[in-house]
Amino acid sequence: MVKIKRALISVSDKAGIVDFTRELKKFGVEILSTGGTAKLLKENNIPAIEVSDYTGFPEMLDGRVKTLHPKIHAGLLALRQNEEHTQTLKRHDIGLIDMVVVNLYPFEKTIQKPNVTISEAIENIDIGGPSMLRSAAKNHQSVAVVCNPARYPEIIAELKKNNGALSEDLMRDLGIEVFGRTSQYDGIIHAYLDDYFKGKPEATSFPPEVSFSFKKAQDLRYGENPHQKAAFYRDSEAIRGLAAMKQLWGKELSFNNILDLNAAVNLAREFHDPAVVFIKHNNPCGVAENKNLLKAYNEAWSCDKLSAFGGIVSINRKVDLDLAKLIDKSGFLECIIAPQFAADALELLKEKKNLRLLELTNLTEKSAGLDFKKVDGGLLLQDEDSLTLEEKNLKVVTKKKPSKSEMESLIFAWKVAKHVKSNAIILTRGTKTVGIGAGQMSRVDSVFISTKKAGKLASGAVLASDAFFPKEDAIELAARYKIKAIIQPGGSIADEAIIKMADKHKIAMVSTGIRHFRH
Repeated sequence: MVKIKRALISVSDKAGIVDFTRELKKFGVEILSTGGTAKLLKENNIPAIEVSDYTGFPEMLDGRVKTLHPKIHAGLLALRQNEEHTQTLKRHDIGLIDMVVVNLYPFEKTIQKPNVTISEAIENIDIGGPSMLRSAAKNHQSVAVVCNPARYPEIIAELKKNNGALSEDLMRDLGIEVFGRTSQYDGIIHAYLDDYFKGKPEATSFPPEVSFSFKKAQDLRYGENPHQKAAFYRDSEAIRGLAAMKQLWGKELSFNNILDLNAAVNLAREFHDPAVVFIKHNNPCGVAENKNLLKAYNEAWSCDKLSAFGGIVSINRKVDLDLAKLIDKSGFLECIIAPQFAADALELLKEKKNLRLLELTNLTEKSAGLDFKKVDGGLLLQDEDSLTLEEKNLKVVTKKKPSKSEMESLIFAWKVAKHVKSNAIILTRGTKTVGIGAGQMSRVDSVFISTKKAGKLASGAVLASDAFFPKEDAIELAARYKIKAIIQPGGSIADEAIIKMADKHKIAMVSTGIRHFRH
């Protein structure tokens, strides 16, 4: 165990730092700090010694030199059990530093800004931060080094458990995490500068080399099938998305549960009003948005009750008792995920032994980033499909224009289509799905499946297609089921014939100019 007596705190991302430092002070920890961090702590009545006062040397060169000083690095690197090191510190009046809390200048965010200059990018290359992190991480058996704000709760919990001390296991874990972070940080800088000075600034978002850091969150019973071993890893840099969910009830999650939960949450995030999403095998089988959450649930479930059995449900609002009663009548479901559950709703749903209940407080928060898929011998990396549709950019290509209500339904269907495996066809009435055709090798087959699922509700519905129609056959089939309007990207060499077919059957058609393949 290492007792924490002095901590140096200098953070770019200040989220959670005030509460974290306040907890440290409860254990009598002396705080050293710099610049904006020191100012923030003092504004919150947390005493902190400026590093310049501690070292006796002022910050200089516009803040480029602050912590690069022997009183800092000797205090971090000294081996506590080495008598010679101890005597050297005494001779030069250098104290020990037991904890470093540092996160780095936001180089990654800086280079993603439009029209960023090379001088601005270079100024956001952190020097003092990585230096302190590496010094502390090298001496991790004696110094706690914290580069990830997501670790604050874990560290405070252990300090409380051990009366202000941290275990060797946690210290080692934190040290290892630092080397992963500094390696990643240096890799991003190298890739940016390499591309920039070779005249390829457009390539900076996809560097020649990439590395990712993930920490095991839990082992899973098995993978997609019982003969496959599996585990769930969370992003080492921050706890977000599914890594932040809290299981309130039920047996452990499976590999497939987590995949389906991810699909359910991502689709639920498309909607502002109360919405409910049913997922089966990574595809939605029922989606509805309604100002009345109970109606949204019933409409989503009614789309395809057969497929909804044993499915995953995502709800973008708090689950209250009335909704819990509806869920209770829905038959067997694998998981319910929502931002919150009322206490009485939770009590009722816990009567279902095989139902897993998951709380994700940030369920409605969208996060843009990178999407990557492992292939044999390599990795595919792309931007997430975060492009949104604005009604003003839609182009009506047929003689008949969709009504205002039809346009609302078309846009709703388009949001759903983005999350359905290609070839994807969505039928909607209002803001509820009535038929979904997914994952077919031909688009006309997806139309056939969606109309078959919808039955009588196909008549008068609108249709969304995730990609253009290569032939008129799908339009003819849609006309047979009396589809009123269609939304699709356009761009096929057969567009003229397809529009002509829609005109023939008096179907309104709008073009998005956006494709949403999902493989």
